Parts: sequence; C-alpha cells; structure tokens
Amino acid sequence: MLTISQLAAYAGVTVRAVRHYHKIGLLPEPGRDRSGYRSYNSAAVVRLIRIHTLAEAGVPLARVQELLDAAPEEFEDGVHRIDKDLRAEIRRLQDSRRRLAKLAAGDHLALPQSVVGYLDRLRSHGISERYIEMERDAWIMIAAQVPEVIDAVIASKHEQLEDPDAQKLYSLVSEAVDNDGDETLLIEIADILERLYIRAAEAGQLGDEPFDERLVELLDAVMLESAPEAARLLAIMEERGWKGWTRIEQVPERITRS
Repeated sequence: MLTISQLAAYAGVTVRAVRHYHKIGLLPEPGRDRSGYRSYNSAAVVRLIRIHTLAEAGVPLARVQELLDAAPEEFEDGVHRIDKDLRAEIRRLQDSRRRLAKLAAGDHLALPQSVVGYLDRLRSHGISERYIEMERDAWIMIAAQVPEVIDAVIASKHEQLEDPDAQKLYSLVSEAVDNDGDETLLIEIADILERLYIRAAEAGQLGDEPFDERLVELLDAVMLESAPEAARLLAIMEERGWKGWTRIEQVPERITRS
C-alpha cells in the first residue's frame, strides 16, 4: 500500500495534482486507515498514470473520464474527436498570434491593410506621427461604418497624393498640428485648400464622399477634438466661401478670389 506521496512519485505527478484529481472525480479517494492516512493500491497507480498520460497528451481534464472508461473503439473515436478539437484550437491560436503581431505595429488595430499602406505612404512624405494618429482614428471609424467602400476611398486618396498641391497640403497640415496652429501656416493651408476646392467644384466632385451625415459629423469631430487649430482653419475657409471638413460645401455667396 502506498501513501499519497509515494503514489504521486510513481506516476510522476505532484501531491497537489493527486488531490485535484480526487476533487474532480477522476481518481477515487480511498478511505483512511486506523492511523488516519489514506492508502493507495496498484490500481490507483495505474489509473493515475493513465490520467497523467492523457493530460500530458493535451486531453482536457473534463474529457479524460470518458476516455478512461471507454472501450477500445470508443477510445479511438474519442481521441480523434479531441484531436480535431485541438487542431481547431491551434488554428484559432495561430490566428490570434498573427493578429497580435499586426497589432504590435500600432496602425493595424481595426484597420485593413489598404489603410495601413496609405498611412505608411504619409510617413514616407515626412508627415508627423501626431497627424497620422488623427487620420488613423478617422479611418478606424470609416472602416467600422462603411468597410465596403474603404478600398475605393483609399485608392482615391493615393491618386490625390500625386498632386503636388496635395503633397504640400499634407506637409503644412502636419507642421501646423505640431506648432499649435501658427496663423501664417493656416493661411498658407487655406490657400492650397481653396485651389483644391475650386478644382473639385469645377470637376463636379464636391460632396461625393460615400458617407452618411452621422459619419461625416463624427469624422469632423475627430479632427476638431484632436487639433484645435482645425476650428480656426474652418473659420478661415468659411470666410472664403467654403464649409465643412469631411464633406465640402460651397457657400452660395462665395466671392471668387484671384
């Protein structure tokens, strides 16, 4: 007869594990002898070794019991079912690891690859991280609300970046958010915006964003909350006859500037 310590040593487990198996019903707990100790026989050793072998093989403890008591054919079927479940869990964990690896880069949080590529392109133009964070937050909302159009919108943004005026605009806006809304910079930004708006109006492209009013309001709020200088810029543009940030509108009484 064996003590609990001897039993654990024979099976290669800890006493704590033996007690846990008692608690969950995998290993019957023997009665105490006259001295108050529990004694284990060879059958307990064999059962404990089988429990340990199954657990080490990755069988969940909740399913060990069914295998211990199964006939040979049932045991084989049970092992196959568990293997199938484990393979599915492995795939899930591998997918989680891939997601975590992407999240480590920061921009991949809730963003499709097309947006990440666009933000990386802005970085290549020397755009500051503060401005890129503002854009990223806006794109997160767009990706969540209208994922079906985001690739087309990004393609349009890439096309716009080919315009020297747009490149200069990004550079100035990036500089402005890092310099607390320098008035000279804001005026220079307004000049470029006005040229871009006039071209868009002539091409019939104003107000063609595929966003509903609620999303437009949210996107405008992101910019205004993240960059207080944006409010001053909007005021300057409204003085020149233009309203809006995400969706641009031409004020009817706009005075054409030379």
